[in-house]
Amino acid sequence: MTLYDDAVDVLTHWKAPTEEQELTRAAYVTHLRVHPDGLWRSCFPDHLTAGALVLSHDRTRVLLNLHRKARRWFHFGGHLEDDATLAGAALREAIEECGIEGLLVDAEPLHLSTHPVEFCDPRGTVRHLDVRFLARAAAEVVPVTSEESLDVRWWPIDDLPTDEPDMVELVGLALERS
Repeated sequence: MTLYDDAVDVLTHWKAPTEEQELTRAAYVTHLRVHPDGLWRSCFPDHLTAGALVLSHDRTRVLLNLHRKARRWFHFGGHLEDDATLAGAALREAIEECGIEGLLVDAEPLHLSTHPVEFCDPRGTVRHLDVRFLARAAAEVVPVTSEESLDVRWWPIDDLPTDEPDMVELVGLALERS
C-alpha cells in the first residue's frame, strides 16, 4: 500500500466527530481523487500535511512548539515525505520537532484543519490540508527544541498559550479520546 492509498483509505473511513469535520473530511478525499499528487508540495496551492498533538501520560499537559516562522504556538507537524502512512508521517514530524522517542500515535485521525500558510512556498500562499493525530508521551520525558522551533514546552491543559479556536478544538478532541 502506498502513502496515497493509505491517505485515501484513512480519510474515506474516518468517522468525523462533528458535521464541520465531516465536510472537511469529504473535501480532503475529493482533493486526493482529483489530484493524485495532492500529498506533495508540488500540488499547488493545496496539499496534505500531517501533525500530532502530544499529550502527557497523565493527560494534564500538552506539548507545543513556538514555530520559528509563524511565531505562534502549534502542535507538531509538517509535509509528507517518504512515509508509509499518514500516522507515520505525524509521528516522524513530532519526533523530529520535539526530540522525544517512544511517542505512541493513534492510527485514526483526531482532527482536520485547512489553513493558509504564507511562508511555505515561493510561489505564494499555500493551503495545508492538515491531518492531525493524537500522540501520547511517557512519563518523565524531556523535549528538545529543534531548528524549526523557537521553543518547545509543556503547557497545562487549562492554560494554553493560545485561544485560537482550531487549537482549542484539537485539544478538546484529544481529551475526549484519551
